[in-house]
Amino acid sequence: MGPEQFEHVLAAAAELTGQDEFVVVGSQAIFGSLARPPESLLEPTPADIYPRRDPGGAALIEEELGEDSQFHLAHGCYAHGAGPLTVRAPRGWEKRLVRREIPPRSASQRTILAWCLEVHDLVLCKCLTGRDGDWDYATEALRAGIAKADVLLARVFDLPATHEECDELEERLSGIVASL
Repeated sequence: MGPEQFEHVLAAAAELTGQDEFVVVGSQAIFGSLARPPESLLEPTPADIYPRRDPGGAALIEEELGEDSQFHLAHGCYAHGAGPLTVRAPRGWEKRLVRREIPPRSASQRTILAWCLEVHDLVLCKCLTGRDGDWDYATEALRAGIAKADVLLARVFDLPATHEECDELEERLSGIVASL
């Protein structure tokens, strides 16, 4: 998903829900920190979002803008209705959200605010999920200098995970850092 698609999905969610502020918690949260992320960090996955003031609106987003919806078929991008309780980010992530203003689109007067996971919180969420692609994402973010090793390592034990999981994450991240 590119920046234009990201903005389009949020604009559609705003029109659908009547909300102007959304929290972005998945891979697309990178757009909060970087307007034009490196290609290596762009993923074809959906925008995982929920309305900031009405998280319950995520169900409507999932239904109307989700995978295989008319919106997805028409625009080639889609949203996944997430929620604050599904976010597995380091403690304090809500205070570190990055604000990104999305200007009104041609057919709207609505300015949208996207509150995106801060890049280190995003990388750690992906590491905690632990798929091969998530580790590749972490490696690329470190290689590009977008994520800093010391910040990632300092937040590992703030993740909602067992001590054993945190030990494993710390070891794997340290290995990635050493290989760069």
